[in-house]
Parts: sequence; C-alpha cells; structure tokens
Amino acid sequence: MSHHRFTEVDDFVVSRRDFLRRTGMGFGALGFAGLLGAPGVASAALNPTAPKQPQFAPRARRVVHIFMNGGMSHVDTFDPKPELDRMHGQPLPMDTLRTERPTGAAMKSPFKFHRYGESGIPVSEIFAKTGQCVDDMCIIRSMYADVPNHEPSLLLMNCGDARLIRPSVGSWVTYGLGTENQNLPGFIVMCPGGYPIQESQNWQAGFLPGVYQGTYIDSSHTKIEELIENIESKYTSMPAQRKQLDLLHELNAIHQRERSHDEQLEARIQSYELAYRMQLDATDAFDVQREPEYIRTMYGDTVQSRQLLITRRLLERGVRFVQLWHGEGQPWDQHDDLEAGHRRLAGQCDQGIAAFLTDLKQRGMLEDTLVLCTGEFGRTPAVELPTPGANAGKINGRDHNHFGFTAWMAGGGVKGGHIHGATDPFGWQAVEDRVHVHDLHATMLHLLGFDHEQLTYRYAGRDFRLTDVKGHIVHDIVA
Repeated sequence: MSHHRFTEVDDFVVSRRDFLRRTGMGFGALGFAGLLGAPGVASAALNPTAPKQPQFAPRARRVVHIFMNGGMSHVDTFDPKPELDRMHGQPLPMDTLRTERPTGAAMKSPFKFHRYGESGIPVSEIFAKTGQCVDDMCIIRSMYADVPNHEPSLLLMNCGDARLIRPSVGSWVTYGLGTENQNLPGFIVMCPGGYPIQESQNWQAGFLPGVYQGTYIDSSHTKIEELIENIESKYTSMPAQRKQLDLLHELNAIHQRERSHDEQLEARIQSYELAYRMQLDATDAFDVQREPEYIRTMYGDTVQSRQLLITRRLLERGVRFVQLWHGEGQPWDQHDDLEAGHRRLAGQCDQGIAAFLTDLKQRGMLEDTLVLCTGEFGRTPAVELPTPGANAGKINGRDHNHFGFTAWMAGGGVKGGHIHGATDPFGWQAVEDRVHVHDLHATMLHLLGFDHEQLTYRYAGRDFRLTDVKGHIVHDIVA
C-alpha cells in the first residue's frame, strides 16, 4: 500500500490556478482544474483542506472528542469496584503503584452504580442519563498511559507524544481527509472560559502545514459576536473585503516568492481567506437559538450542553473534527472533595452527552460519527494522603493514575453495549486486553479508513505518523 502523503511545492509561482484557489475556492477553481485534468477541488495542490478519500472504506466520516480534562475517576464513573467497598479504609492487599503523590488506604466510591440497557452495563449514578445510551457505547476499561502528570499525558492523548512537538489527532485527521465545508474550519476546539493545561499545544499542527491546526472557540459566550470575535465587519462590505483580500494576496505572493514555500505565510493567507468565508456559515452554525425549543430543552442549559448542540450543528455542516473540553485548566482534577467535585462536573455534562448521542442517532448520523470520551488518565483507588499546598490537608480525594483508566466510544463502527478489557479488582492498573493511547489512536484512524502506519508526513528526513513506531488496532472494539 502506498503512503498517503502529500508533498509540498518547492517554489511558489503566482498563477491563474492559484488566484482562483485563493479568491474563489469554488466553481472557478473547479472548472480550471477540470481543464487541466486535475481531480477537481480534492487536489491538495488546489486546496489543502478539500475533501480527500481515505485509503480504504471508512466506518466513520467525522470525529467528536469529549475531553474530561484533569482526569475523570474511572472507579467512580464507568468501572465499578466492589472490592473497594469491602476494603474501604484498609491497606490494599497489593504493592501500591507509584503515582504523583503519596496514597494511603482503599477509598470506596461515594456513588452507586446501576445497570442500563439490554447490555446491562453498570454506570455511576452521576452519569445516569448517559447510562441510558450504553447500548450504543463501547467502554474501554483497560486504557493506560506513560506517566502520572498532566502535561505529558495531555500531549500523549492529543498528539501521540508526551514530550516532542507533534501534530494533534485532529490535525492528522484533517490532513488525511480534508473537510466538507470550506466556509468553516475543518478542526474546531471548544473550551469554555479559557485554555486547558498545555494550552494550544493540545490542538497544534506541529510540522504539518498550519492550515490543519485546531481553531479555538471560547464556548462560555452566548452572543455570536463574542463567541466568534470580529466575525462580521461593521465598516466594510463583503465586496470591499474581497478587494482588500485580493490586494493582500498579491502582496503576500510577492513576499512568498522570495522565500520559497513559507508554510507559516501560507497558513496566514489561508486564515485570512477562511475568516472571510466564515461570515457566510459561522453565524448560522453557532446560533443554537435557531434550534426548536424541544431540542434545546433536551440538551439542557449548561455550557457543556450548549457546546454539544453547537457540535451537532457543525457536524451537519461538514466540519471534520470537533474537540470539546470541559473547561479552563483541569476541572476534573479532584485531589480533594472528589464526591462534590465529580457530582457537580458530571451534572454539567450528563444530560448534554445523552442528548447528543440520542440526537445523532435519531438523525442517522451516529453510525458514521465517531464519538470519543476520555481524560488524560484516571485516578487512584487509594485515597491521596495530605500534601502541603496540594489538597488542603483533606483526605477525601484521589491522585492521578496512568496505570489504568477508562475511555468510551460510540458510533463510527465501534461495538455498542460492549466492555473491552479490565483493570485489577481495585482499579489500579489495566491487566486484561490492555489498550495504550497509541492503540486507541491506531484504532481511530482505522475506523476513519486509514492504516496508521501509512498515514505519514515527511519531515526532517523521515516519515512521521501519529502513532510514531507503535500502536496496534484493537479489533475487539470494531463492530
């Protein structure tokens, strides 16, 4: 199988084709490409974000990643451990694994678990509404990562490498597949209130062309002009803006011709054009008030619910990859007061997640939309001991745990009502059918129609891929 790779043009030449690509992005470029015998707008030389064909028939066409940043506790949500109830307050009968901070005795979950659906999969009471969708969900209880620290674990989950600058998953997906709507970014990131830890590195394009990086939206805003700043010009008409951009394009072309193929300049040119075109579609896509009242009621009125409803509207309009963060910083990081914290956070998103899965399914979109929900790691089954300046001296929280945690997937060709793998009886480490983050990425790309070893990009003299030299497809979770 040949590598799915696009090579960059070495010398920039201002041509009629390039002019049409920059100014039209539509019928003009399409017609000119046809005259030249090129494969329409799908040609990367004409438009790097145009829709592209995967290597083989895909199960999923688009991806939504719900990110519980900070580290949601698996033993309090989707991986119940009766042994923790029995051993509560006692030393665990095993060698406790080294995490970021000292831990003590077993700590039972403060939440009850109930079985849902025909599959009877147990889910915590704090995700009772999501649990009603469990027959469409594949629960992966055997995830593991490399280290118990936020920063490297976030980069591993989002970019496939814990230390080095690498393209994010969303960037790889839009590089491989393009996007179906040229008037909206192909990769959109929503995080209410500000950035998560590691900020925009989580959705960086790395060494891929900058056009593939994520576009950040602060979804805490409700007014369109605040949600997407400067989306409309109050001083210049659309035709006048077009003339300004044409002039700017000519100046940039002269500048770029003297500097070979400057990818940063190319990304800046593309961003100007995208901002101009977004005026056509973005205002409509982000305005949830255009939804019927019963749909808005179904989702709920939290920030997380609203960004899930926006996501469905974006998917309908051809956006390829949407990542939804719970909030600024690391909200799920409960080193203390875990019961109150997890109950509050789950309450903010439980109804919205259930509504989102239900809405996609009733519209026939779930079968080709891959929905993924993860944190960067899980949390320890043992209580975290008092640490100066860390947990206010309280003994009611859990430390980070990268040895074993849970992720769930739905739609996009995964088995519904299925549990894959297991942690040990206490939930400390994955012991059965273990799934590393690289394996998760390999499986996601497989569902999107790519061999993760063949989706590559040549940089610094070698072919790079999302999974580097690792990763195995987890066939057991594929329907």
